[in-house]
Amino acid sequence: MPVYRLDEDLIIKNVPPSAALRAFEVATRHATFTAAAEELHITQSAVSHQLKHLEEIWGVSLFQRGKTLRLTPAGAALAPIVREFFTNLEVTLADLREQKGRIRLKVSTTYSFALKWLLPRLPSLSRQHPEILLTLETTDQAINFSNAESDVAIRFGTGRYPALYSEFLFREQIFPVASPEFLHRFGAPRDPGELLRYPLLTRDGADLVPKWENWFQRVGVGLVALKESVRFADTNMTIAAALQGQGIALVRSGHVEAEIGEGSLIRLFDVPFPSPVAYYFVCPKGIETQSAIQSFRHWLMTQANMAQQRYG
Repeated sequence: MPVYRLDEDLIIKNVPPSAALRAFEVATRHATFTAAAEELHITQSAVSHQLKHLEEIWGVSLFQRGKTLRLTPAGAALAPIVREFFTNLEVTLADLREQKGRIRLKVSTTYSFALKWLLPRLPSLSRQHPEILLTLETTDQAINFSNAESDVAIRFGTGRYPALYSEFLFREQIFPVASPEFLHRFGAPRDPGELLRYPLLTRDGADLVPKWENWFQRVGVGLVALKESVRFADTNMTIAAALQGQGIALVRSGHVEAEIGEGSLIRLFDVPFPSPVAYYFVCPKGIETQSAIQSFRHWLMTQANMAQQRYG
């Protein structure tokens, strides 16, 4: 099988000075060398010289000269590559400067929890611990720290995590919600049993998903058959459907804080029904006392305690 080697002299010869590359990138966005020179704060002749040097290095013509600049086919092919190079360079440098002196902490959690509960609280973490640079990883899969994709995790379950450090965070309440527009159209139910006459939004999924059957049993309503509207595979879709007035959703309190606070969803019936499963902080044993992890854990516990008091 033949072995192909790159010609190192050719590679070095084809890599132009960064000033020439920048002149080319700027010139592609202007109609004249004069305009490009103004952006670069150099003379028009300097821009022309840089571009001529670049054309000599690459052995192609980049511009059709005239009253206005027009890219040649070669120039048009190279322009997005050079532009992407400078964009990636600037983004990477900005990210590196932001990270300087900060500790990156990778947190794994479910998408719905991150979106509905954790995300609105992150500004508080940034204010209290600016030294922590948080990276959120979202998945519904079982946590696996052996692949080093995450440092810590927030998981929803029974708290049984063998060989891991785990700490209880909070437990939610489960209750029905509907939009004001839906209640205006259908009328507000006077008692839990009346819900059986309404279109109910249900979720497919694991045993952790709130079940209408369990809620009706809790409030003492004998269940024959649900009047289902649509069955969803995702918590956020279920809530979105309720917001659009498609039916009544059975939700966990932590997922509808903002909607209930702003009045876009209304809680139906103040019946206590604590979720049989709860949220837990999880990480490999022994690292829970590391400085950044301990700071994040303490901040998270404070937020969880406030949430628990609100949910009851």
